[in-house]
Amino acid sequence: MEAVDVIIKVAALIGAIGGIIGGIYAVFKWFQKQEKQTTDIAALKEQHKKDCEELRQKESEDLKALNDELCVLSYAMLAALDGLKQQGCNGEVTKAHARLEKHLNQKAHDQ
Repeated sequence: MEAVDVIIKVAALIGAIGGIIGGIYAVFKWFQKQEKQTTDIAALKEQHKKDCEELRQKESEDLKALNDELCVLSYAMLAALDGLKQQGCNGEVTKAHARLEKHLNQKAHDQ
């Protein structure tokens, strides 16, 4: 009987040691996971910052292109109104021509 008790005690000791080592390993892995999440979050924040800057740059370029196109359209509209004025159309054509010319002059001088 004594040999069986020794075997049981040794097995219990080995099981306890295995449980302690397993617990320590689980805590170690948890800390590694937390560290990885921290570095992943930092990388995502950096990527987000870079993406936002690229979007701002693209938006700025798109707005400039849109403003350039609107400028061309405004001058084309002014030319069309000018042609109508030269053909003798007056009234609303004259008013629109004057307002558009005033607007373009103010925009040209940042007013």
